[in-house]
Amino acid sequence: MAHPKILEVIEHDVCTACGACVSTCPAGAITMNKHAEVRDPDNLELYVKGAAPDVCEGCLTCGRLCPVIDGYVEDEFENVKEFFGAKSKIEGQDGGVTSILAKTLLETGTVDCIVGIAKDDKWGTELILMTEPEDVDRTTGTKYTYDSVLSALKEPFEKYDKIGVIGVPCQAHGARLIVENASDKIVVILGLLCMESFYHDVMTEKIVPEIMGLNLDDVVKMDFGKGKFWNYTKDGEAHSVKIPEVAHHARNPCHHCCDYTSVSADISLGSVGAPDGWNSVFIRTDVGKEIFELVKDKVEIMEDPKPGIDLVKKLAKMKHDNNSEHYMEVCEKFTFDECGIH
Repeated sequence: MAHPKILEVIEHDVCTACGACVSTCPAGAITMNKHAEVRDPDNLELYVKGAAPDVCEGCLTCGRLCPVIDGYVEDEFENVKEFFGAKSKIEGQDGGVTSILAKTLLETGTVDCIVGIAKDDKWGTELILMTEPEDVDRTTGTKYTYDSVLSALKEPFEKYDKIGVIGVPCQAHGARLIVENASDKIVVILGLLCMESFYHDVMTEKIVPEIMGLNLDDVVKMDFGKGKFWNYTKDGEAHSVKIPEVAHHARNPCHHCCDYTSVSADISLGSVGAPDGWNSVFIRTDVGKEIFELVKDKVEIMEDPKPGIDLVKKLAKMKHDNNSEHYMEVCEKFTFDECGIH
């Protein structure tokens, strides 16, 4: 029976559920988003997330694709080539820059498809494969509940040659590890700033109704900003609670994550560091620079946005300070020593 490192990541409950291992395991020995109380090493039918070691063929690809095993960089701003503000005319969570980038990538044939997340009217997430520019409209707005984006790549890897990925830091990290170790079909990675994310039932059954005191059906937008978690309702009202009131309800793997700005992406995007209605944009690679050139005539640029990159760095440091000790404690429990902060 094989014993891939990914088993320990799962058993210690620090698996980010990015899905990189799911989409690339040649034996199909790893799955997510199914339910079971007991793990059967020979049966993958009923797993929340897990690996079936008796199905494993021992290639150990999964360990080379895992963000938790790969570890984190100490300075996630070291590879930033450019930082600026931008906004498009597309209605989105903030400046709509992620959406205009995705549409343009598909319109120009730079990618054949893009994997990302849409949401339903109950704030549930749905993995979506975008192959036409209009598909992007389904993905606008930030979702604070999580889904395993990279697990949706298995079929696209078989059908397409140029794939784009939109995801939060762990997903951008997993996508980069796929490029480096398993497949060159991912040609663009758009990363999102993320402090933490939540399970759907925690958000919809605990945070919104109990902590926020709101009816989920009335909520039209969620956001983190100015030290608070905000819900905006159909009547135009804004409701907020301080972030510490909700942060401890985040998924356990988020409490071990030391990446705030999607350091592995070609372009990272968020709202922090830019004025209301704008996106902060971090160009990290030559590919990212080339990609952004495609939309330069479709967006308004702010060269020196305020409050600026210093605020982003402050929040990144906060995430590192809060989570690095937890992560290193788990690393000490692993039988392998690759993980850590480098």
